[in-house]
Amino acid sequence: MNRLERWESRTQIPLMIAALVFLVAFAVPIVDPGLPTGLRGTLMTVQDVVWVIFLVDYVYRLVVAPKKWEFVRRHPIDLAAVALPALRPLRLVAALSFVHQVAGEKLRGHVAMYVGVATILVVTISSLAVLNVERGEPGASIETWQDALWWSFVTVTTVGYGDYSPVTVEGRLFAVGLMLCGIALLGIVTASLASWLIERIAEPDPARQPATAADVTALTEQVRELRAEVAALRGEEGP
Repeated sequence: MNRLERWESRTQIPLMIAALVFLVAFAVPIVDPGLPTGLRGTLMTVQDVVWVIFLVDYVYRLVVAPKKWEFVRRHPIDLAAVALPALRPLRLVAALSFVHQVAGEKLRGHVAMYVGVATILVVTISSLAVLNVERGEPGASIETWQDALWWSFVTVTTVGYGDYSPVTVEGRLFAVGLMLCGIALLGIVTASLASWLIERIAEPDPARQPATAADVTALTEQVRELRAEVAALRGEEGP
């Protein structure tokens, strides 16, 4: 185990906790715009502290990584968590390398866990982000947390009723990202379901399997025993 692997194994759980803390600190001021100024400032400080933690973690891992460009290419969520504040809770998805302990060894278990966690986080983050940029804007239809959550569910499922839609540039960018995430998640679920169906169809049915070599050997031995018994009976019936 190299330095990078040791660092990641030690910091995985603390960084997940930091991501959860950031999600709470990011969500509370948006959901409750009437929050006292002092508490709002404290939550902003918490967000800044978490950002520094993520930045230090990313820079250290980049420095100790044997192949720098490959590290950047293989950790896009970590880079996004440092570059874009609203995406820091996605670090929870990147940190789920222990998912096999919960979901089992089959790929479907991994996919189900990742898709479930990713969907909840993407919908929650998108709702908060779009509400943060849309609330109070001229002509905006997304003014409450309930509106934002409904819009996120409708968008991520690619239904698109059109009763709520962002009017700001930032909100529309979030909408594009959410649409792409919805298409990707739907594709993953469809592929996983198709894989499960194919696996079930391809499962061997013991009742319909041809005789194996062991079965043939056993039957041959039984035939020999029967022949020996028949020969013995004929000998007893002789003169």
